[in-house]
Amino acid sequence: MTGAEGPVTCGPRRCLMVEARPNVHRRRFGSVMRTLRRNADLSMEEAAKLLGIGKPALSKIENGKQRVHGLGLTAFFSVYGVESEETRRKVKAMAALSASGKRTNLLDEYQDAIQTDAFEDYLHLEGMAVKADVFFTQVIPGLLQTKAYATSIVERSQVWPSKREVDRFVDLRLARQAILSRKNPLSLWCILDEAALRRTVGGPEVMREQLEALLEATEGRPHVGIQVLPFEAGAHAGIDGAFQLLGFEVGSPVAVVETKTTGLYLEEDVDVSRYRSAFDDLRTQALDRQGTRRYIQNLIKDIET
Repeated sequence: MTGAEGPVTCGPRRCLMVEARPNVHRRRFGSVMRTLRRNADLSMEEAAKLLGIGKPALSKIENGKQRVHGLGLTAFFSVYGVESEETRRKVKAMAALSASGKRTNLLDEYQDAIQTDAFEDYLHLEGMAVKADVFFTQVIPGLLQTKAYATSIVERSQVWPSKREVDRFVDLRLARQAILSRKNPLSLWCILDEAALRRTVGGPEVMREQLEALLEATEGRPHVGIQVLPFEAGAHAGIDGAFQLLGFEVGSPVAVVETKTTGLYLEEDVDVSRYRSAFDDLRTQALDRQGTRRYIQNLIKDIET
């Protein structure tokens, strides 16, 4: 019985588990459930009535505070008109993650190098993402850093007190780069402020190696794109600082803004749309891919001379 035909058989005992503390998996699952409801053109009141549950319970699900049994999902799929088996499979997988708190191999292997819950959340999001649009102003993003460049950045951050801890965090940063060469690689589009390329991190040799690595990153990899935003572009939409937009197979995208001590994860449509607009505007001001390659090649020549 579909939602359009009347209430489905889904009471609180069938659909819901105990209330849980929101984490990144639960928030993502909640975001997906909210998207499915909106795609079905149902208000929260209408959906709750068709599901046979209270509006507060549905609100908790969509805010990542309530988990859903696998069997309960069938009722949601019926009410929301989700017929695609692929979509159902993905939603069920996300529900399982939200219920189990499953960790990735990366998080297990490098747990000693992860200092904050915010960074752990970021690693979860990055691992689930299929697309990343990033704008960096002062440094090369971690997914494109060489070991020497990363080591210099991490050492100067003054966060890690010992060489061993520096090395572990650098190893974690480099291990994250496997996301660009996995079976279904992350689609990465990176806009770099000219300052990030002009700043000599680790000395001339380290910078030359890093610039060469940027050129290599796009060779034979259509899923990796790099553009340089030159100083001559003047004022721009990213003048307030670096940010990232992470997209997923199911569910709405997330805007990520990093600070010195934590990361902000913006999931509301109005926030994400503003960062999307800013990124699109930056793309129009930045050098195109060919112009970027020539620019980086000239920087390398300048270092050599």
